[in-house]
Amino acid sequence: MRAGSRLLFIAGQGGEDSNGRLSPLFAEQARQALANVELALASRGASLAQVFKLTLLIVEHSEARLCQWVAEADRAWGPHMKPTCTLIPVPRLALDGMLVEIEAVAAL
Repeated sequence: MRAGSRLLFIAGQGGEDSNGRLSPLFAEQARQALANVELALASRGASLAQVFKLTLLIVEHSEARLCQWVAEADRAWGPHMKPTCTLIPVPRLALDGMLVEIEAVAAL
């Protein structure tokens, strides 16, 4: 982040699609949550490349879910450096069936 950058805070984005549906699969929710973060960033003229910090909430966290998250992050950021990430295991999120929520901070 450069001096003088403006910060953009993206509140928690879940894995709901545009119709409000949640997949029962963690990897699909993670992919959709990242797409929702991208959409929120784009609304302010930003992209995933400008994100430098994530907070990731995962229901029933496990090594398997961590591997799925890493695969989705690799897909989203490609060969570029990924943002720092704090992972917080939680027992539940706002909606029944919600398995992941992502907060992001970007430097503009």
